[in-house]
Amino acid sequence: MVQSLDRSQGRAGGVATGSANNHGTYTGNRALQIEEPLIFEMGQAGRCGVDLPEPPKVKERLNGVRRKGTIGLPGLSEPQVVQHFTRLSQKNYAIDMGVYPLGSCTMKHNPRINEKVARLPGIGDLHPLQPVSTVQGALELIDGLAHWLKTLTGMPAVAMSPAAGAHGEMCGMMAIAAALEAKGERATRKTVLAPESAHGTNPATAAALGFVVKPIPANDRGRVDLAALKAALGPDVAAIMLTNPNTCGLFESEIVEISKAVHEAGAYFYCDGANFNAIVGRVRPGDLGIDCMHINLHKTFSTPHGGGGPGAGPVVLSAALAPYAPYPWIVKDGDTWRIAEDGATVDGAPLGRLKAFHGQMGMFSRALAYIMSHGADGLKQVAEDAVLNANYVMAALKDVMSPAFEGPCMHEALFDDSFLKDTGVSTLDFAKAMIDEGYHPMTMYFPLVVHGAMLIEPTETVAKEDLDQFIGALRSLTAKAKTGTAADDFKAAPLYAPRRRLDETLAARKPILRWKPSNNPPGTDPLKQAAE
Repeated sequence: MVQSLDRSQGRAGGVATGSANNHGTYTGNRALQIEEPLIFEMGQAGRCGVDLPEPPKVKERLNGVRRKGTIGLPGLSEPQVVQHFTRLSQKNYAIDMGVYPLGSCTMKHNPRINEKVARLPGIGDLHPLQPVSTVQGALELIDGLAHWLKTLTGMPAVAMSPAAGAHGEMCGMMAIAAALEAKGERATRKTVLAPESAHGTNPATAAALGFVVKPIPANDRGRVDLAALKAALGPDVAAIMLTNPNTCGLFESEIVEISKAVHEAGAYFYCDGANFNAIVGRVRPGDLGIDCMHINLHKTFSTPHGGGGPGAGPVVLSAALAPYAPYPWIVKDGDTWRIAEDGATVDGAPLGRLKAFHGQMGMFSRALAYIMSHGADGLKQVAEDAVLNANYVMAALKDVMSPAFEGPCMHEALFDDSFLKDTGVSTLDFAKAMIDEGYHPMTMYFPLVVHGAMLIEPTETVAKEDLDQFIGALRSLTAKAKTGTAADDFKAAPLYAPRRRLDETLAARKPILRWKPSNNPPGTDPLKQAAE
């Protein structure tokens, strides 16, 4: 809960505002858009959704700190709980509702066959502490996924345990640090190069491992400035962290020369694989000279984004870094699979464990189902259609909006805010107006190298007619903004969402992080009180 939430559209403090609300309805509801209070503002004291037996008497063991008052939790029946969270879910935008153009996120459709596979007996009911003899199929599944990730990237090794993209970055950079340590260069190679357009997690990861981050500027084509990169290379450089295609939605056309220069300087090449969806099945990163790359299974291989988890971020490694892959490793002895945690004979020093167990089985099974159901030709088409859709959006909007760079793009179309000059409408205003049109806004103000950036990634799973409607909505909003008389309308948006705009400055500076009871706690009848 944050400061300045506009609750004028219905209930306030759990009390129905009746005909005084903005919609002219007693309840504050607008047909199927239900005005929903906080769960703490609902229910009655003592109500419960289940019957629980009286706990047996036990000897006092709390040493005088037993609770003296009520917990303060709302008392609701099971139907009330289900209805409350169902109504809340209907206020969210989701991949299953329509175009989700969030750039750099690859919000593609999650095929339902993946979900069916993840719930199969023997997969959906596994426990990480089962004896290895009872999970032979699971280990084979993980190894099968590892095989295809290595095949698709052209890399000889992969670490499966990282929990997500940022964790994968940490894994890859730890492997680089371990390799430098083995060569006696960890103390001297302290600098990591990162393009100015990099994801924020790249410099954060490098800094967390004790490296000094040096930014590399972009050229006027939106790619890494090769001359600036070469000038920055030296005996103090440990690695470069580069995304390809980059966060401007462009392929780094000089990537082979970048790789050659980095290796000649004795450094390593870390590639951020966030945008692998644009090249999967068409380009193998290993062929470009990349030493390690994390793969976001929730992007390229369609596992659910999950709102923060569960996730999986496997890291593919070159031959130079493979000896430093973290434990555990899956090994096959004859017909038996086992997990190797120590005693491996390698010319290196494995990192040890990065997390408990061996990764997220539910994500592994979904990703493998996606790969096997598409096949080599299908994965190639994934990349082709993702790039096609983004260029279709770019071509359809470039006459009214302002592309950040000239020429075709890869998987996402990037615009700056120059088309809004002198309109009084900002990138934020434009994005808020998209909500009223029924769309989640594109990524705003990222990458930072583009002023007022608007980054659109339609993915390959959007139908042409849906893209046409999305394009039409943006063209309509652009035309309205350019009239020069609609700034107030844009700044008032969204008008039709369940909640209006927050005062974001106040919310950041004075957030309300804890709910406090009002004068009408759960269990009271505000209408009865008003009558009395």
